[in-house]
Amino acid sequence: MGDQFTVEEINLMCIFDTSSRDALIAELIEAVPDFEEPELAEITETVLGKLSKMSGTDFAALELYPEYEEFDEKED
Repeated sequence: MGDQFTVEEINLMCIFDTSSRDALIAELIEAVPDFEEPELAEITETVLGKLSKMSGTDFAALELYPEYEEFDEKED
């Protein structure tokens, strides 16, 4: 199904409207000027590029759930 998304890209998408490809693209474009970290803006541009290449059907097949790193909690 084309380009795969990284964990960081999926997590970014999950904080926006993922009801449709077009809705997500619109929200990402609107948010870019507000990002203060260049890395976040760069990830967003990569996501936008990947989203623009996929169909709405392919987008609907994505499983967009945030992924969390597991941390070992050690008690001292």
